[in-house]
Amino acid sequence: MHTGGCQCGAVRYALYAEPTNPHVCHCRMCQKAFGGFFAPLAGVKLTEFAWTKGAPGAFRSSEAAERGFCRDCGTPLFFRYVDKDRISISLGSLDEPARIVPARQYGVEGRLPCVATLTELPGSRTEDDVPAAERARFKSRQHPDQPD
Repeated sequence: MHTGGCQCGAVRYALYAEPTNPHVCHCRMCQKAFGGFFAPLAGVKLTEFAWTKGAPGAFRSSEAAERGFCRDCGTPLFFRYVDKDRISISLGSLDEPARIVPARQYGVEGRLPCVATLTELPGSRTEDDVPAAERARFKSRQHPDQPD
C-alpha cells in the first residue's frame, strides 16, 4: 500500500495496489498544472484507490481530463482521464515518493532544454544556505509524511 496527501494535510489518500506506468509528462498543460518543468505521475484503477481524508478540488483541463489539487494549500494531487477507470497520483504527494521511479516520458515535445542538465548544476543543502540564527523561521508547517 502507498499513502500520500497534500502539503497541509487537509486531503489524504491511499493506493491499495502498486501503481503502474510511472512517468513524467512534459506537456504544457502538465507544466502549468504542476507549476514545474514536468509532472511525475503513476496510476491505479479507481477501485484500488480511496480518499482517506478530505476531498480534492478538480479542474477540467480539457474535454478528456481533470486534474485534482488541495483547495487549501494548492498541492497538485492527481490527473485523470474522465472516461477511464484509473487515476494517476502525483508522485511528489506520496509519503514515500522514492519508492516509485519514473520509467517513461510523455509530451517530450514540451520538454524544456534545461531539464537535461539540471543534475549538472551546482548544489547545496538547505542548512548551508540559511544561517543558524534564521533556521527557526523556516520550520516546516506542512503535514508530516505519514498516514493520519
